[in-house]
Amino acid sequence: MSETKPARRLRQGLARDQVAAELRACYEAGMSVRELAEATGRSYGGVHRLLTDAGVIFRSRGGVLRDSDLP
Repeated sequence: MSETKPARRLRQGLARDQVAAELRACYEAGMSVRELAEATGRSYGGVHRLLTDAGVIFRSRGGVLRDSDLP
């Protein structure tokens, strides 16, 4: 049987705001949504929702282009 983690409910009120602020600081320091989800044991969608609620302006998708990728 696969090992799954129990579902985590998103908190309410000040506790939620605090978690969202911590995630925002990490995201703005360079971590990805996926990295934050893995580090906190939350789903990608849950982290994305918390970041959205915290007012994050998301980076564009994809990585840095290499010289060989340029036209």
